Amino acid sequence: MKSVINFVIILLVITSVKSFSQVKSIDTERLVTMMQGSFSSEEQSANDSDYFDIRLEMKRIWPERTDAKWLYVEQAVASMKEKPYRQRVYKITNTNEGRFESAVFTMKDPLRFAGEWGKENPLSGLTPDSLEVREGCSVYLTLMNNGSYEGSTNGKDCQSDLRGAKYATSEVVISDEGIKSWDRGYDENDKQVWGAEKGGYVFKRIK
Repeated sequence: MKSVINFVIILLVITSVKSFSQVKSIDTERLVTMMQGSFSSEEQSANDSDYFDIRLEMKRIWPERTDAKWLYVEQAVASMKEKPYRQRVYKITNTNEGRFESAVFTMKDPLRFAGEWGKENPLSGLTPDSLEVREGCSVYLTLMNNGSYEGSTNGKDCQSDLRGAKYATSEVVISDEGIKSWDRGYDENDKQVWGAEKGGYVFKRIK
């Protein structure tokens, strides 16, 4: 009788772990689906001259990998889409129930990959070990009650030397309508030296 009870307990634990793993996979897939696509800040820039018309492209890469969900990201001024000013790879993992990490990676000579988001299998010639992780620059996202995901980088952990900055911060909101992203750089005296001052860029989904 005792052995039967132990077997039932073990079976329940295995079932519970398997179910939790499936839920985590579904949650991550939903987040990545919301992040994928073409986005534009054209409407915001038309209403406020302090903002530029920026295009944001995110495309799933390496779907065969099981360690995480991976995205290739390009940001460019609308009139210069062929020369993006930011190219990144994001690694999306589920850290806890309803909590996610978007780790940030860079690549060597990124402009040779400009426009890869438009290909069927972007960055197919690269592997994660050819990328360089931006330590401290992960964005930690939380699933909110309204179904959106909100999060930010952690304090001053993300180092930056752009325009005299010492560190950078990112605040992100991801919803069905699009992505709101507020990136800022600060000097050693915590004075903002780059990035939007009034609020984040609002990227509306266009595709």
